[in-house]
Amino acid sequence: MLRLEKRPNPSKFWQYGTPVVAVALTMIVGGILFAFMGKNPVEVIRTIFWDPIFGEFAFYLRGQLLVKAGPLILIAIGLSLGFRAGIWNIGAEGQYIMGAICGAAVGLAVYPTESRLIFPAMVIAGALGGWAWAMIPAILKTRFNTNEILVSLMLVYVAQTILAKASTGFLKNPEGMGFPGSRNFSSFPAAANPELIAGTGIHWGVIAAFLVAIVGWVILSRHIIGFQIKLSGQAPRAARFHGVNPSRLVVLCMGVSGGLAGLAGLFEVTGPAGQISIDFNVGYGFTAIIVAFLGRLNPIGIVFAGILMALTYVGGEMAATNLGLPAAAIQVFQGMLLFFLLGVDVLTNFRIRTAILGVK
Repeated sequence: MLRLEKRPNPSKFWQYGTPVVAVALTMIVGGILFAFMGKNPVEVIRTIFWDPIFGEFAFYLRGQLLVKAGPLILIAIGLSLGFRAGIWNIGAEGQYIMGAICGAAVGLAVYPTESRLIFPAMVIAGALGGWAWAMIPAILKTRFNTNEILVSLMLVYVAQTILAKASTGFLKNPEGMGFPGSRNFSSFPAAANPELIAGTGIHWGVIAAFLVAIVGWVILSRHIIGFQIKLSGQAPRAARFHGVNPSRLVVLCMGVSGGLAGLAGLFEVTGPAGQISIDFNVGYGFTAIIVAFLGRLNPIGIVFAGILMALTYVGGEMAATNLGLPAAAIQVFQGMLLFFLLGVDVLTNFRIRTAILGVK
């Protein structure tokens, strides 16, 4: 029989080896799944992980990788701060949506005014929208000791309802001939998030993601706040003796994660998406949870994890187009990555032991 035995200290090998093993297992089991679907598993895995980087259209696709990775990195870094402190914000998807709505509303309110101040104002409004939405579970947590997991998750569905109302109501394009959706920001230069490098799609959201990764790394490794965050997650009682205010930390971590999710939503709606629409949200807020843990809650690791997860998006779209792979199969493939990551991560704190039946 197999049993788990608690390690006296967490395994350094498995702390860093878990993501590698999880990715390898995902490829193996995913390949088996693709084979059962009648697809060549080697060809599918190559299309997902190799062609976007080294294939025929690699120059364009590398830019798209960064565009897809940008919002994932922004959201995941914000989430990682809370996760490190034991604060579980699962509603980043809702904060992402509200950031997009608030930022877009500021720009659309002044249409067709042309000013260099419009886009910066939208960026601030997007961050504040995500922050305000995250403050709801934060305040309920600190004032009434509610569960931030449930509250933040339920608010995602409220945000989706508001998004539908915005698309068909208060942000609807009055010149859209009755179709749902706001004006397209590509026709409103002052509020658009332009392509910075021609032919790549890279926009300000990508730049912001890498800057936030650097700032996040500095905070966690060089600042007293980073020390308090890590201490609160590892030893809550010791953190209180050290003078850490738990309520203040909840508000800080939830606020930062909500603000960054709102920023991601703003950059996405003014860039790749181009407009507020009913199907604007594509699950970045939930996928960022996988990215955060795949990156070991480390901002630099999250950058690489975000690019890896972006590969599954870009490569998955290529596999769906070129190989006829259903989109649902790609979603299952992404889910496998989280499943194996969490499963293998058990080995960080436990080792597997064998025992003979009847023998203690």
